[in-house]
Amino acid sequence: MLRILIVLLGIVTIIGAETVQIPTMNFALSAPDTPKQLVSSLNVLVVLTLLFLAPSMVLVMTTFTRFIIVFGFLRQALGTQQVPPTQLLVMLAMVLTFFVMEPVGTKAYEAGIKPYMAEEIGYEEAFDKTALPFKNFMIRNTREKDLALFFRIRKMQNPKSVADVPLSIIIPAFVISELKTAFEIGFLIFLPFLVIDMVVASILMSMGMMMLPPVMISLPFKILVFVLIDGWSLLIGNLIASIK
Repeated sequence: MLRILIVLLGIVTIIGAETVQIPTMNFALSAPDTPKQLVSSLNVLVVLTLLFLAPSMVLVMTTFTRFIIVFGFLRQALGTQQVPPTQLLVMLAMVLTFFVMEPVGTKAYEAGIKPYMAEEIGYEEAFDKTALPFKNFMIRNTREKDLALFFRIRKMQNPKSVADVPLSIIIPAFVISELKTAFEIGFLIFLPFLVIDMVVASILMSMGMMMLPPVMISLPFKILVFVLIDGWSLLIGNLIASIK
């Protein structure tokens, strides 16, 4: 019986091989024959480039830098080492960044991407209109001193409008401003916890308990104070309020 099944299976395989045609795949690259084919290829290239640069754009053109640096300072001030974990802080910074930048992204989509997809405008106009809401946002949160620094380095004249400011100048000026703002907020976060550490260290020294690390005693008090003042809500509320 087993031999009969094997023979029948072989016959079915042979018949199937003769009747079923296996499709072939061709990965050859060829020059475009029409302008439409060229535009389609360029569209794919632009999409792949944007996907590749998306993480970097999130870091330098949004408030992600401010959020993640402040959260890092908070964890160091509390002295909790790896609590909250880095992955959680990064995700929280990403969520808050999306919350803050969602109106800006909507304006950019409505002004540039949507009409371009409808074939109402070209590449250059779509790029300028899409970048304009991000330019306005970055300039509002950039110090004039930092913006003027890069204009002096490039030896360029002062712009007449936001549209005249190139992204190559706005982005580094915005990053510097975000770093300075984040460090200022981090300094203010450190102060109350530093006072708690100093008070606990002074009490331990006055009691002659110099061999006991002050961090072990001050950590529960710092966590208690942070919870009592509803620290997360207070910190995130003030962070978002500081964004123009």
